[in-house]
Amino acid sequence: MKKIKPSVPRGTRDFGSNEMIKREYIFSIVKKIFSNYGFQNIETPSFENIDILKGNYGEEGDKLLYNILDSGDFLKNVKIDSRTSYKNIKSKISKKGLIYDLTVPLARYVSMNRDKISFPFKRYQIQKVWRADRPQKGRYREFYQCDIDYIGSNSILCEIEIIDIITEVFLKLNYDKFSIKLNNRKVLAGIVEQLNIKERFTDLCISIDKIDKIGISGLNKELLKQNFDKKNIDEIIKIFEFNGNNEEKINFIKKFVLNSKIGLEGIDELEKILNYRKNIIIDFSLARGLSYYTSSIFEVIPDDSNQGSLAGGGRYDNLTEIFGLKNTSGIGVSFGLERIFNLLEENELFPKDFKNSIKVMVTNLGKDLLNYSLNICKMLRENNIPTEMYLTTSKLKKQLQYANNKKIPFVIIIGEDEKKEKKVTVKNMISGNQELVEINKILNIINL
Repeated sequence: MKKIKPSVPRGTRDFGSNEMIKREYIFSIVKKIFSNYGFQNIETPSFENIDILKGNYGEEGDKLLYNILDSGDFLKNVKIDSRTSYKNIKSKISKKGLIYDLTVPLARYVSMNRDKISFPFKRYQIQKVWRADRPQKGRYREFYQCDIDYIGSNSILCEIEIIDIITEVFLKLNYDKFSIKLNNRKVLAGIVEQLNIKERFTDLCISIDKIDKIGISGLNKELLKQNFDKKNIDEIIKIFEFNGNNEEKINFIKKFVLNSKIGLEGIDELEKILNYRKNIIIDFSLARGLSYYTSSIFEVIPDDSNQGSLAGGGRYDNLTEIFGLKNTSGIGVSFGLERIFNLLEENELFPKDFKNSIKVMVTNLGKDLLNYSLNICKMLRENNIPTEMYLTTSKLKKQLQYANNKKIPFVIIIGEDEKKEKKVTVKNMISGNQELVEINKILNIINL
């Protein structure tokens, strides 16, 4: 038999039981908060038809889609010659792809179920997504997203609630060193309109979306490489380098886009949000690379780490339209579980008192004692006490060592004497104390 060196694919990770306890801790907090705001859970497939996904993430995003190879003889009807390339063959041998995010599948779901759901529709979704990205710290090829979205409402209350939810999530996770950045795609549209380069809007958004990685000087080089006019680059850089409070930034950009209707609309929307919530930072260099965003966009960044955004999202007015559902605005935010997990781990913010999911271990000290031990396990489980039975007959010392290694707080020892007296010995693995008790007293001891 061929020997294989075990490994996981790049950009993926295994999670042991201790790590899963911590991940479930994060899940439980976000689920509780989402539910408190009236969001309900849904689930969509882990892969979609490729034509559902392609074209919604921009040129850069589309490159990161994982295509699934058709099953069976996928080359049966494909003609291969000197002009064949991976691009023109891909559509013929792959009709499906792993999901890149949860927003496009949501738009497809809402469009297909429009007659079954009530608008505005509020859902949360926690699932894995996949991106063929270059793995690095805080960036993986397989990762969880925790999303909330409103579909079918233009109300500014959606933006306000999202800001509140973001704040509540991180404070409940005992992390307060974060900033919520806010911008509006309409302001960016106003900037390119004033510079007479409306046709370069998408190119500009893609370029400035890299600003966190490449900085202002890198952006300058990137825009030159994209053949932007030097005078326009200077104006763009001036806007992004402007320092001031939110009011000063609004006044500055308002003068710049004074003759742009769409730019002024974006500013008006930003000002309405600022009337209700002050715990945000206006950042005109925030673009969000996904092409479906149309107005409000936001991002959450850690103030004490360089691992990238912890959450991000925005409003999208036209996404469901491609699936036949018109005039249905949506807005949402996605929390990056992996980066949040890493951040809490680095800052030692997980609770120190995580309890072992197994509370009791029952010993296995001989064939003649097996039925008695099994009945004790049954009784404990019927009383909702997570219980493990040692699976093989071994010396007591070995079984106690096993319970100690797994940090199981109680061991019920059943030997010949215990069976005769119809009692058990309950050993507290933390204090070391043990007590011979009647069966009906077991729950009193381990529930103390």
